[in-house]
Amino acid sequence: MLGENSPNIKLTHYQSPIAVAIDCIYQCQKYYLLNQSEASLNHALEAEKLTLAIAGFVTSGEYHFYVPLVFLNRLPLMQKEQQQSYWEKVKTHQQKLKIWTEQCPQNFQHKYFLLQAEINRVNGNFANAIEYYDKAISEASANKYIHELALSNELAAKFYLDWDKEKLAQIYMQEAYYCYTEWGSKAKTDDLEKRYFQLLAPIFKNFDKSELIDQTIQITSSSSSSISENLDFASILKATQALSSEIKLEQLISKLMQVVMENAGAKKAALILLDDDNLMLKAVAATSSSIKLLNLRYQDSEDIPATLINYVKRSLKTIVLDNATQNPDFIADSYLMEQQPKSLLCMPILNQGKLIGLLYLENNLTIGAFTQNRVDTLNLLCTQTAISLENAQLYSKLANYSHTLEQKVEQRTQEVTQKATQLESTLKELQRTQAQLIQTEKMSGLGQLVAGIAHEINNPIGFIYGNLTPASEYTLDLIELINLYQKLYPQSLPEIADKVDDIDLDYLIEDLPKLLDSMKIGAKRIREIVVSLRNFSRLDEAELKPVDIYSGIDSTLLILQHQLNSSSKYPEIEVIKNYSQLPETNCYASQLNQVFINIIGNAIHALREKQEDKPIITISTSLKDEQNILISIRDNGVGISQSILNKIFDPFFTTKPVGSGTGLGLSTSYSIVVKKHRGNLSCISAPGEGTEFLIELPIK
Repeated sequence: MLGENSPNIKLTHYQSPIAVAIDCIYQCQKYYLLNQSEASLNHALEAEKLTLAIAGFVTSGEYHFYVPLVFLNRLPLMQKEQQQSYWEKVKTHQQKLKIWTEQCPQNFQHKYFLLQAEINRVNGNFANAIEYYDKAISEASANKYIHELALSNELAAKFYLDWDKEKLAQIYMQEAYYCYTEWGSKAKTDDLEKRYFQLLAPIFKNFDKSELIDQTIQITSSSSSSISENLDFASILKATQALSSEIKLEQLISKLMQVVMENAGAKKAALILLDDDNLMLKAVAATSSSIKLLNLRYQDSEDIPATLINYVKRSLKTIVLDNATQNPDFIADSYLMEQQPKSLLCMPILNQGKLIGLLYLENNLTIGAFTQNRVDTLNLLCTQTAISLENAQLYSKLANYSHTLEQKVEQRTQEVTQKATQLESTLKELQRTQAQLIQTEKMSGLGQLVAGIAHEINNPIGFIYGNLTPASEYTLDLIELINLYQKLYPQSLPEIADKVDDIDLDYLIEDLPKLLDSMKIGAKRIREIVVSLRNFSRLDEAELKPVDIYSGIDSTLLILQHQLNSSSKYPEIEVIKNYSQLPETNCYASQLNQVFINIIGNAIHALREKQEDKPIITISTSLKDEQNILISIRDNGVGISQSILNKIFDPFFTTKPVGSGTGLGLSTSYSIVVKKHRGNLSCISAPGEGTEFLIELPIK
């Protein structure tokens, strides 16, 4: 094993160059992660001498990833003449990672993105650094590289901390801490606690600072600690992903009860669901492995307090009783009188404001078992559960209907064709309904997010923009005053003359008004962006009303601007607007924006897939006749074959790779244009000739 400062390597006859090289690389990685930059640099330089020995080994990937990160970390401490040499080395490693990324993105894409983020950080290109940090985090998470997901979050946190963005740094550093904990690296969690305690403090708010360093790993396994509750939240987020993928109702109920019992601090749980307008007790759990599935009226059960269930059913409010036996509102309930539970929680499960069920929890050992953290976590869980339950119930109804149909087919063979057609029609309708539900939820969430961001930005930028004009006027007044002083007192004191030379007063007088004008232009541009974001969300325009079509198209292009811009892999996509003069069109603005974002997003994907040298999207508008307008969105991408063209508006049909598309966008767009607006949506395409979508809408 090499020492910490890694003296120059001189191999003896019994030492293996491969083993020594691998040792150097992992020592370099270790000291880099533990923030010992000099030791990590020494090992990196020694590893460079033995790179040929590990050619073709898996360790090469770690070498070309960590060594340039070490160099970038040490660059600010080097002399200028040294920096150029190390920059060349970084570029060499970067090129190697780029080649491997193209060959195997699952293993190397996140490494390349993180290195690119650090390069942009060192160069002061903060906008690109932010983008690449988030890309690295996304790719590392998708491909289960938990330790490099932790590193990506840590480096992003350091970047924001150096930029004096402590709130953002806190979010990323806490996520890094969770990832290092999941990875099992106590040395690294100890390191973060020592260096960034102020960012991690919310995790440890219930612990003495003196106890934290020695208890990190033990704390994560304790169900009563504050860090456990934060980690419960992380595990619940993972659980929601598992719940969203479950479509069979019984399996979904079992999985939900298991997650609740493992994370909510309950000793007993019950699930009541709405079934044909009746609330039915569907499951009772005593442990995560002891789950009993039922189907009876909740009033007939002896496992739950009916009085409490009735109250939550009527009020749709979450009830938390820290000491149930002392609460006067429910003390007369026969179940509570007999069982004497300590803590109770009953939460409604809502979907779009409609009750679909209730979750009941109790703890007969602990008073105040259901803390606010756990209530918030269960709220998040129930939000996803509501959607999953709706989908599972749709699927269950379809499965029951299919089973009944099969029995009828066996009894009446003459009706086979008719029933099969009916089943297919029902399935398609259910798919369309499910697709629309999912897409509506997604776009509603996006609209709320965009509107919220626009609102938050609008106030401060309005303040800045409104004050720039008087600031410019004050500046001109001060400059006039200085000029007057210089005119009336041409012979200034030596101290004043020295100060004038130090600050280069003439240049300052010339440049300051220009600087304020530039700030005003920038603030104006931000205001325009905020207006576009609000136009896109249109949360206040849910009804049918006359709308300027161009505001929706332009707002959509603004939302997708980052995808249109050039990158290291793709050229910029040019957008050509052939706009005609159109009257305001009677439509549902927010839903029509969904159509634009789906179609233009597909065009971008097609252009990236073809890797066109001059990718172009052309948007044209015209009056088809006195009653209808026509919108054309055309790209010069890969095009679509006739066999696929016949299916593109079917729910869940997609030609994108698994995980890249849901097959909901075009089917939802078709439903919005044709069914909602009484218009027409068609597609013209051929392989290699691009694709054109034609949207026809009635003006009134």
